[in-house]
Amino acid sequence: MPQPLHLGILLSGGGRTLQNLLDQIDRGTLAAEIAVVIASRSNTGGEAKARVRGIPVHVVRPKDFPTPEAFSAAVAAHLDAAGVDLVCLAGFMVLWPVPERYLGRTMNIHPALIPAFCGQGMYGHHVHEAVLASGVKVSGCTVHFVDNEYDHGPIIVQRQVPVLSEDTPDTLAARVFEAECAAYPEAIRLFAARRLKIVSGRVQIL
Repeated sequence: MPQPLHLGILLSGGGRTLQNLLDQIDRGTLAAEIAVVIASRSNTGGEAKARVRGIPVHVVRPKDFPTPEAFSAAVAAHLDAAGVDLVCLAGFMVLWPVPERYLGRTMNIHPALIPAFCGQGMYGHHVHEAVLASGVKVSGCTVHFVDNEYDHGPIIVQRQVPVLSEDTPDTLAARVFEAECAAYPEAIRLFAARRLKIVSGRVQIL
C-alpha cells in the first residue's frame, strides 16, 4: 500500500480548511497525513486545532524577518524538516515567495472562480461582497498551483455554485465553502495519484 501523502498546511486564521482535511482523513476519503502546520500569526484557531491533534505547529510571522526571502526560507525549512510532499495554503493571508523546489507542489484554494474576483485584497467576505455587487449568477471555488502572484498559477479544479437573488455575503460564503470542502480533497487526490501535469502554464488531468 502506498504511503499517505505528507501535507504541510499554511494558515492565518480559524482553520476551517484544515478541519475539513482532517475530517476527510478521519473518514478515510483522503489518503494523507498532516505533517506540519505553519501559521503566519500567533494564537489562531487553526493553530489550536492542530495542537489538539498533536500536529507540529510553527508560527512564522513575516514581520519577524528582514526580507520576504528570509521569511520564505524559514517557512520552507519547516516544510523540509517535516518531509512534506505537498503544501496546501488554507487561508494563508500573506504572500509566500515559493522556493523553486516547491513550485508544482504548492496549492491554494480561492473562494471564487479565478480569474474573476481574485488578487491582492480579495479574500474572505471581500470576495463574496464583490461577487454580489457585480450581479453575476454563478460563483464557486478554484484550487490552483501557487506561483509568486496572488491567486495566480495553473488551475487544477473548479466547482461552481449558484448566486441567488436573496444571497448575503454570509449565505454565499457558506455555499462556496461547501464546494471548497469537496474541491480541495479532490485536487489533493489527483496530485497523490500523479494525474496532474503542467503544460504551457495549464494543468492537464491525466
